[in-house]
Amino acid sequence: MAVKKPMSISDLFSSLDDPLVNSFIFFPRPDPGTPPPNGSEDLDIPVAAGVTVAARYHPAELWAPTILYFHGNGEIVADYDPVAPYYRKAGASFVCVDYRGYGRSSGYPSVKSLIEDAHRVLDAVRAHLARRQHRGPLVIMGRSLGSAPAIELAATHGAEIDGLILESGFANTPDLLEHLGMPAEHLKDSMLGEDNEDKMLRVTVPLLVLHAEYDEIVPSWHGRVNYERAASTNKQLVMIPDADHNTIMMVGGPDYWHAIGDFLNRLDV
Repeated sequence: MAVKKPMSISDLFSSLDDPLVNSFIFFPRPDPGTPPPNGSEDLDIPVAAGVTVAARYHPAELWAPTILYFHGNGEIVADYDPVAPYYRKAGASFVCVDYRGYGRSSGYPSVKSLIEDAHRVLDAVRAHLARRQHRGPLVIMGRSLGSAPAIELAATHGAEIDGLILESGFANTPDLLEHLGMPAEHLKDSMLGEDNEDKMLRVTVPLLVLHAEYDEIVPSWHGRVNYERAASTNKQLVMIPDADHNTIMMVGGPDYWHAIGDFLNRLDV
């Protein structure tokens, strides 16, 4: 009997990029026209012919770390304007990025573009930081949906970044889709490429995993799997008690921000 070859990454993206899957994964929302706060700057990053994704850059000191942040579903960069000062207080510049179709970004979201655009975003942000003469380390952070592009970059660009933070990140896509109510048996049969948990085996940069104890959208075992599978020797798992998916920052409070600040202070670069 012929042995079925593992699916290529390109074929894996194609298997996920169907209307039913995308309708479960993406909930784009337009930007109402909120201008950047004083001292902050909007960026438009070309990712394909005629397509740009929006980012918002909140600078701190030039020697401070920079967090490149991929947000959760249904969110846009303007939502993080009130949060950016907390990242600066934790000791970091903050760059929040939208996906195609979200906020001021053009195009339409898909699993394929979510992953592929992350590489172009990283290149553009690194170039922007160099023009601004930033000298501090670069940390990638992904929340929920944003854990996919964040893990992709950490697994493929480890030499160019200095750390990875995952908040409410998922490990296994088919299990997550089933948990959200989608019959995903057909994906399980064909999805033989790399998922988040597989890519974590190639993540060697310092790692911080933040997860809510009672996350009802991405159950906490996803965070534990990503932590356990990471090849990083410098890694930490912080489980926020009594929090759920959308209250992890609020309920975690000082513990949440202390974990991020301590992680940034411990970077050996």
